[in-house]
This record gives sequence, C-alpha cells and structure tokens, in this order.
Amino acid sequence: MAKRKRLSPPRLDAAPGGAPETKSAFPSYPLGIAPTRQMPIASVARETADKAALDELGRTLGAAREEGRLIQWLPLDQVDAGHLVRDRMESCEEEMQALIDSLRERGQQTAIEVADLGPGRSPRWGLISGWRRLTALRRIADEDGTPGRVLALPRTPRNAAEAYRAMVEENEIRVGLSHYERARIVARATDADVYDSDTDALRGLFGAATRSRRSKIKSFVRVVRALDDALRFPTQIGERLGLELARGLDDDPALAERLRLRLDDAAPAEAAAEAGIIEAELFRTDTPPAFGQPDARPRPAPRAAPVELRPGLTCRDTAKGLLISGDFLEQDGVRDRILALLRDGMTG
Repeated sequence: MAKRKRLSPPRLDAAPGGAPETKSAFPSYPLGIAPTRQMPIASVARETADKAALDELGRTLGAAREEGRLIQWLPLDQVDAGHLVRDRMESCEEEMQALIDSLRERGQQTAIEVADLGPGRSPRWGLISGWRRLTALRRIADEDGTPGRVLALPRTPRNAAEAYRAMVEENEIRVGLSHYERARIVARATDADVYDSDTDALRGLFGAATRSRRSKIKSFVRVVRALDDALRFPTQIGERLGLELARGLDDDPALAERLRLRLDDAAPAEAAAEAGIIEAELFRTDTPPAFGQPDARPRPAPRAAPVELRPGLTCRDTAKGLLISGDFLEQDGVRDRILALLRDGMTG
C-alpha cells in the first residue's frame, strides 16, 4: 500500500532561505474565488429557463395591456379629451376645486380610461372616461408650469358604442348626470352614427337603467332635438318642467319655433328666468309679472289625464289626436301589432 503524504500547515520559524515544501490543506486562489467547472448541459438548461421566464412575462404584460389591466403613466398632452362627444356639459367650479385640492394632497388615486388611437398619432390616446380628473390635472400642471402626467388604463373597446357606454357608466356611478345631459348624449351618439336610432342609443347607453328612467330620458331627447341650441341653461331644467315641455312639443308642432323666438329676444341671464319663459309659452300665458306684483295671468287649462291601458302603456287625448306611449311599446313586436290592429280595424 502506498504511503500517504501528510499535509501540514507552513511553519512560521522556517529558515530565511525559504519555506519548507509542504502542501496546505486550504489552497489560495486569486481574489479568493475558486474556479468552478460547469457542465455545458447545465448552462444550456439555465439559459432556456431564463428565456422561457422572460417570454412568459412578456405574454402576461401583453395580455394585461390588451385587456385593460395595465395602468400606465401618460403625458397630459398625449390625451385627447375630445375623442368622444362628452356627456357632461358643465362642471361645478366648487367641486372641481375640491378635486384639485385632493389631487394635490393625495395624488391621483383612480386611473382614467383611454383608447389607443394608433402609432404616429398625436395625441396618441383618446379619452374614454375621467374627464374631470384629466381637467383637474391639466389645471394643476398649468398652475405649476410643468408638463404633467396622468395615470391611465388603456382600453381596447370593440367599437364606438362600447366606448360611449363606458363613459356614461363612469359618470352614472361617480356623479349622476342631469336628465338633459343623458338625453343629449343619446342624441349625439345617434348623430355620430354610433347607433342607428335614438331608441337604439337609449337601450345601448342606459340598458341598466330602470324603465322609468329610460322613459324620462326619452322624453328629454325630444327637448334636445327641438331646442338644444336655443337653451342657455339646459341642465337646470327640472324633471317636471322637462316632461311637460316634451308633451307640449308633441301636442303643438309650432311650440319649438315660438320658444326659440322668445328665448332669443329675452336672452335670459339666469336659469330661473329661462324656466319662466318656457312655462309662459308652454301654457300660453303672458310673461311672468315683476317681483312683488300680483300674478293676474290666466291659469293654464288642465291637461287631459292619461289613461293607463296596462302597465307601461298609456293613451291621452292631444291637440293632434290620440297619443299612445309607454315603455311597453319598446318591447319587440308590440308596436307592429298595434299598427296591424289599427290597419285591420280601418280596412274592416
């Protein structure tokens, strides 16, 4: 059997001529790092795993971006606030200032929603929802003299109708719109060929609303169609007056033109004055008396009460004849069946 050589640490009392020939049990390496030997297969496996992990991460981020789950910082000047016709017509300055103060103190807590308009476009992004937040951030940037940026959630709506519905639902959840604003976006979406008709737009944009609310919005659509460019304070028109005005426009085809002339002549500076002019013309009365003077105007004749034929279907006598209305007419086939009954009755 071969004799083993004993390893021993170097002696400190060695002669000056040199250290004895001994092998240390703890060999030293440059920089204290021992060379490692790695098998080629291990290196290939590691590189393959790293590439697979990066590919998976890229697919996950791509899917999140396409599905609208990836929030991004966007420059304010790259967001087009006029991409869609906005449903909100005005903003309360007091509420806007409160929002600005909150953004300054706590930062942006909720992202806006945008649509990618495509590479090479400037602005690159179109606003879907979050108009108040975007406006407040732009005012802050103007006051501070900085470019500013906004947290945004890029969406990929399948069509314009889906984008409009997202905008309406956002405002309905956060700050409710007036009946006039709801009706106006219905009319504007139809005019923009997003929907084929006001009825389709009403169902598409406010499908989650109750029948009663949709019926009121539908009545206000008639007011928008007749007087939108003549009214100075349309969002201040109350529900009762708006519904009366819609019925008046149905009963009297000349009412819209008379109102246009009176509103243009009077140029009311306040919402109450405009409402007074509408009521005066709607009920065929004289201009409201001055403050403190007795009201000697004749009272309007009571309107014929509508007769409920069944839930959601009423009829009423008007100057133009019998008016049948109600949510029941919006059900599939109901309108056609009623017209068929009328035709059969007339021919029989």
